[in-house]
Amino acid sequence: MDDRSAVSEMFLADCQARLAFDLIANTWNAVVLWGLRDGPRRPGDLRERIGGISAKVLTETLRRLEYNGLVSRRAYAEAPPRVEYELTGLGRTLLGPIEAFGEWAFEHGDEVLQAQDRADAALPTFSAD
Repeated sequence: MDDRSAVSEMFLADCQARLAFDLIANTWNAVVLWGLRDGPRRPGDLRERIGGISAKVLTETLRRLEYNGLVSRRAYAEAPPRVEYELTGLGRTLLGPIEAFGEWAFEHGDEVLQAQDRADAALPTFSAD
């Protein structure tokens, strides 16, 4: 089996490849990681920077990313309490692939939307009689 075949088989059967795809597949995971690329952020600051994410979903996403070792949480003993999140070294390794996906979307997003429009136009319409 050559290297290309081995990689191809990995995507079909390897739990590690599926794990990586699952990390990127969740919409908010990549967005939050990208939002942390310039350094530590408090949740409120991160929410403002991202836009369109609820506090609940942001908290769930940060917990999931922390669980997977991509983000670290630091609580400060202050009044009022302050918490910051930061990318770990492992989290930083995903910035390249996330940027590549973003570039692909910028380059090909219109083509995907056009394909969706064509598929929607081809669907049969039903009238409510």
